[in-house]
Order: sequence, then structure tokens, then C-alpha cells
Amino acid sequence: MKTVRIRVFPLLALAAFIIPMLVLGCQPSSARGSVQNADSTRKVVSANDPAPADGTMQVATLSGGCFWCMEAAFQELRGVSKVQSGYSGGQTENPSYEEVSSGTTGYAETVEVTFDPNVISYRELLYVLFTMHDPTTLNQQGADVGTQYRSAIFYHSPEQKKTAEDVIAELTAEHTWDNPVVTQVVPFTKFYAAESYHDQYYQRNTSQPYCQAVISPKIRKLREKFADKLKPE
Repeated sequence: MKTVRIRVFPLLALAAFIIPMLVLGCQPSSARGSVQNADSTRKVVSANDPAPADGTMQVATLSGGCFWCMEAAFQELRGVSKVQSGYSGGQTENPSYEEVSSGTTGYAETVEVTFDPNVISYRELLYVLFTMHDPTTLNQQGADVGTQYRSAIFYHSPEQKKTAEDVIAELTAEHTWDNPVVTQVVPFTKFYAAESYHDQYYQRNTSQPYCQAVISPKIRKLREKFADKLKPE
């Protein structure tokens, strides 16, 4: 497997475009004009195991930086029926976006991916995760810095844990990155869905500077590398 480092664009060509994003990153809504008046309705989910009642479908709970990026990527895959942005890994009840963005809650921006393992496997989802972010930087993805952007896999079963550990071992053996993988592989405890204005964020704000500078290159990379896994247009 080839190195999966993310390259946005040549710095000089896009300096004027990207510099503002180095300040903003995936920051609280108060820092972004496009979400200042957004609906703040909460969709709280908290459970020991959010697996769908239908035994066919399974759930993967994954963190790899800004959840806007992760949501946009996983939604494109065949076999994925739902991607919900939210928060995992913390201890407090009902965390808000602003609280999580402070980096003091222990929560990470996370996506809960509901998928059909007969169409796409958990292993394949993990390969997408490792392609869409840098797993060698635990608490940073580009300009997004803090524990809320950490690289983590919240496993729901011993099988998911083993698969995650096997994939990391495979990528390490292949020397995919120069530095070691620091992705946390930890048991799932609870997940809180993010505020509704985060739903379909990239699709609704594609022209926004952060989306253009950070998310769009990831989506192009996904479409190039996993063309055979994409939903038909």
C-alpha cells in the first residue's frame, strides 16, 4: 500500500486562500459565519452498543480529525447506509460542539458509520480511515490541533479490536509512514450525535474556504484510491 500522506495544494499557489484556514481550522461555530445562525437541535445518542437492530448492519465508530471531513468521505462508500457526526471518548454528559472544541472534555470528533458487511468490510472502512488522515499525529490533523481531533478507533467487539490491530500492524510492516502509527484502539463506551447543523456539512457548504482547502482534496483522493468502492452517481 502506498504512502497516504495528504497533500492539499502547493503552498505558494494557495497561500492567500489557506492562511485564513490555518487560523480557523475546524473551530467552534462562533468562528464560522456559515454556521452562526444554524439550528442547534441536539440528537443525543448514548448507549453501550449502538448496533442496529437489523442483524445485517454493523457500526464502526471512528475518529480522524474534523468530523466534517470523515462524514463526507464515508458517505461516498457503497454499503454505508448512514454516517452520523458526533462525539466519543469523553466522560461528561451531553457535550456541545463548543465544549468539545475547547479540548477539555475528553471527547473526540467522531463519526458513527452504519454499514453492510456483505458489501464493505470493517477492514476496508479502516483502510479508508487511514487514507483520509495522518495516523502518526495523535492530536493534530493539519491546522486542527487538540485532543478533540485525535486519531482513534472505538471498537464494539473483540473482532473489531483484532481487525484494527491487524490493519495497524500491516501498515506498519509496509512502512506506509515514516513515523509510527499512534491511533488509539479503545473500547466503545458512548456516542453523542452532534448538533444538526453539522449534518451533511460538506455537501451544504462545499464552496466554503475550509471545505475547499481541506475536505475537497480528501474527497478527490478517496475517489481516486477507492473508485471501486464508491456508490454510483
